[in-house]
Amino acid sequence: MTETTKVRGVFEKVPGSGVWWIQYFDAAGRRRREKVGKKPQAEKLVEKRRVSARAGVKMPENLRARPVTFRELAKDALDWSRAEKKSFYHDELRMKQLIAEFGNRAAEQITPGEIRRWLDSKAAEWSLPTRNRYCALLKMVYRVAEQHERIRANPSRSVKQRKENNARIRYITDTEEMKLRAVIDNDHLPEFEIGLMTGMRLSEQFGLMWPQVDLDAGVIRLPQTKVGPGRFVRLNDRAKAAMRMLHDFSAGDERVFLLNKKPRWFTKQAVRDAQLEGITWHTLRHTFVSRLVMAGVDLRTVMELAGHKTIQMTMRYAHLAPGHAEEAVQRLCSPSATSAASATRTATSPLEAPKSVAPTVN
Repeated sequence: MTETTKVRGVFEKVPGSGVWWIQYFDAAGRRRREKVGKKPQAEKLVEKRRVSARAGVKMPENLRARPVTFRELAKDALDWSRAEKKSFYHDELRMKQLIAEFGNRAAEQITPGEIRRWLDSKAAEWSLPTRNRYCALLKMVYRVAEQHERIRANPSRSVKQRKENNARIRYITDTEEMKLRAVIDNDHLPEFEIGLMTGMRLSEQFGLMWPQVDLDAGVIRLPQTKVGPGRFVRLNDRAKAAMRMLHDFSAGDERVFLLNKKPRWFTKQAVRDAQLEGITWHTLRHTFVSRLVMAGVDLRTVMELAGHKTIQMTMRYAHLAPGHAEEAVQRLCSPSATSAASATRTATSPLEAPKSVAPTVN
């Protein structure tokens, strides 16, 4: 389309201003006018509006209303998260990056391609699970906005999270545990011990209140968990000893862990000082479950102790420890296994096929 071509319904309200308007009739037969901006955008929009009118699409009463920004939707989403999620602080931390990137943009004008490109641009600094958490948070922002009827278009709907490979889960070896214990400050050792001995999720452990803890019975009552219903956490002797130490210094406070909402010292200081990699606080939970499996505890019991919602979640840990599998196959080298194999060879030599036995006919 050339500069001299005139498009019906596109006009410059103030000649020479460079600001173009469109005029059309909507599905109800009402005359509509909209301020657009540049002429090419006006030409595209007027055609889009006419197509919508022919299709019978109902237009908003006020098309000139200020578009809602992503920052406004993010605030609504955080309010919802704070009311509905125990681990909302994760959303608060991650939302800062989303607002920095998209905050002042009109929420409905952000395209799926822009979202994907931004997520992909973080590949060097984010792991795949981290990428998926940001993607899930962004989708939550738009989902809450749809529920509040603040938007009509959701650009995040076609943006998919990428499949994570959970076949191998990071857990702490005995040697790594010794290195961590050597560098963890004594004030934080009870936190570490309880995390390792109970497998509680971070939000469960650091949201714990003393009325939930029964040291005599050796149980912790969690009224609500990440997967919904409450559960009981069993305390072994080491966990009870750590709990009693914390109780002695609690000075009547209801909160079990007074210094932290989350253990920033662990990954920023302890893991670095121990010269280890790939370990987070959640690794303690992976370690708890994997050690139960390696100790021969049946998967149903492991599922209950870990508070997994399904047995499929527990099954992810079945092949966690190569060392445990190596120990199993190494049993074939034991004297009893060798004797059994020798007896089998004697009974049926591999060089001599077993004699066939004629069937008996009655």
